[in-house]
Amino acid sequence: MSNKLKNWLGKNKIKVGWLILAAVIVLAMFFLYLVKLARNYPSPLTLKYRPGFFGVTFSTKYCSEIGLDWREVYAAILDDLQVKEIRLPIYWDEIEKTPGVYDFSQYDYIIREGEKNNVKFIANIGWRLPRWPECHAPEWAAKEKLPQTHDLVISMLKTTVQHYKDNPSIVAWQLENEPFFDAFGVCPPSDENFFKQELATVKNLDKRPVIVSATGELSAWWEEAKYADIFGSTVYRVVWGPHIGYWRYPLPAWFYRLKAYLAGIDYRKSLIVELQAEPWVPHGNIIYLPTEEIDKSFSLEQFRANLQYAININFQKTYLWGVEWWYYQYKNGNKNYWELARTLFH
Repeated sequence: MSNKLKNWLGKNKIKVGWLILAAVIVLAMFFLYLVKLARNYPSPLTLKYRPGFFGVTFSTKYCSEIGLDWREVYAAILDDLQVKEIRLPIYWDEIEKTPGVYDFSQYDYIIREGEKNNVKFIANIGWRLPRWPECHAPEWAAKEKLPQTHDLVISMLKTTVQHYKDNPSIVAWQLENEPFFDAFGVCPPSDENFFKQELATVKNLDKRPVIVSATGELSAWWEEAKYADIFGSTVYRVVWGPHIGYWRYPLPAWFYRLKAYLAGIDYRKSLIVELQAEPWVPHGNIIYLPTEEIDKSFSLEQFRANLQYAININFQKTYLWGVEWWYYQYKNGNKNYWELARTLFH
């Protein structure tokens, strides 16, 4: 720094201080605008994508939670939407309601009906799976101490993989869901050593690739990348928190490709396993959200924007999150979301 500049700074400390403060305020206001007010829609919205790019996650449990018959919803997904790529959580508390007694008939039906329509499945298996409360242990297993529960999980994984390992419509296993993300869900703390045991169990029984997923915005992906044959990211655009209200992530699409590169992940073989395609629910059940609340996080325009954003990220495939809610809306007079979705798979 030159003496001239030093002298000027010395004489103008107050001015410099105010300039710095003003710059901080401007930057803070701009950031606030991005996360609270800006529409954060990608442009242009062409919705041009390669065949087979979009699929859905289908949850039998979630159908029941919002008052729907899962068989009816699933039939509409296959016959009306004509979805060909489905991520299917196989919930532990639905297949082993009684200790040691397994009943896969519900999921056998889902996979069998999908096969008739040339559907390819990701079977999401384990203890921590999509939808609240994230960990889905049977009531009887939840009463056990953690080491015993771990043993039960391994037994469940062995039985599940052995049951489905000869099924060609299952193209990959997703082991757990965001297994190292402790900030969400009613689950014990993540345990890397136990996850390694789970992974070894699956790989010893079947050679299909194992997907390991992570939150797209709140994880560096390094830990998940160590174990994934295929990496899967969630992608959310508008979320809600009790202290900040609605929050719009000001992240460009290339952010996810950069993260993949830094974590040693090939983005061209990676998946968006969960793209936000339903509104965020601040409180209560999603079916009670009024339209004005829905539009704060997931208007029809936001749906299109999220689809384009996933296209711009350009991972191998994208699985949409919210197909059950689209159908609920359709059944209750708002057909717009379902009809937009119909254009994605035909």
